[in-house]
Amino acid sequence: MSTENLSQSPEQPSRKPRVAVVFGGRSSEHGISVVTAGAVLKAIDRTKYDVLPIGITQDGRWALTADEPDRMAITERRTPNVDELAESHEGGVVLPVDPANREVVYSEPGSVPKALGEVDVVFPVLHGPYGEDGTLQGLLELSGVPYVGSGVLASAVGQDKEYMKRVFTSFGLKVGPYVVIRPREWEQDEPAARKKIVDFAGEHGWPLFVKPARAGSSIGITKVDDLSGLDEAIAEAQRHDPKILVEAALRGREIECGVLEFEDGPRASVPAEIPPPDAHAYYDFEAKYIDSTPGLVPAPLTAQETAEVQRLAVDAFDAAPARGWSARTSSSPRTASS
Repeated sequence: MSTENLSQSPEQPSRKPRVAVVFGGRSSEHGISVVTAGAVLKAIDRTKYDVLPIGITQDGRWALTADEPDRMAITERRTPNVDELAESHEGGVVLPVDPANREVVYSEPGSVPKALGEVDVVFPVLHGPYGEDGTLQGLLELSGVPYVGSGVLASAVGQDKEYMKRVFTSFGLKVGPYVVIRPREWEQDEPAARKKIVDFAGEHGWPLFVKPARAGSSIGITKVDDLSGLDEAIAEAQRHDPKILVEAALRGREIECGVLEFEDGPRASVPAEIPPPDAHAYYDFEAKYIDSTPGLVPAPLTAQETAEVQRLAVDAFDAAPARGWSARTSSSPRTASS
């Protein structure tokens, strides 16, 4: 579903399009989603758009939140959460489920539901499962509410690292060596599943990166230097997703490239480079968000290298198949950490 045709009909009074920024959610990336929402709220041109911030708490309640992006930043090495921003800890926001009705309703126990007005488009900035993985996109498709970004399939593919790799390779894109351990494999024959990883290490060498297959922001990832750290790394990944992915380390540079879709097709941004984190063994959560350093924009690449990175970014965008925009595509990773 696109964000086109948001202009008013002749019968309606002129008003600014209304954007519902939806953030937070039930995943382990809740705090980073709130930080992202703060950046989006700061960037939206309020002379052109009305904004309705809606936060989803970690237990799944949709809350009306304060429109205060300065409170949505990382402070003292701590990420914010929706409960701190919610205007009420009892009331809830309900999106319409009728495609003919886009009016959002807010209700509290014992009170008459309050209409918050129509929403023209939803800007979802949820991270991880229960939002970024196609679940919210499916809800919005059923409700007939336009939204920003990719649809159900691309969102689901992009969230699941295994199937993202399978899709990419089917389109001729190269990915690093990996092995997947599914929940049933681990539950039915744990020694055989562990041996599968050990054999992979024997083929590709240490270190390995053990990560949840359907999570992001480097949460739940462990760099494993030898066999002694493997079980602890598996347990940490499984805290976030019962399906885990094990990747070989890749030596190189961390080059990022965004993609925006225009009427004539997707276009890649200028590539950026993330410098190696001095105080971290790899590009982990703290290196990304807590101790982050400014990237190099543009990345110090030759014209030929820049063109190749941009080509790969657009090819990945099309393969997904993404829509609208892709915030980050790592085209030449330093290590398999993202």
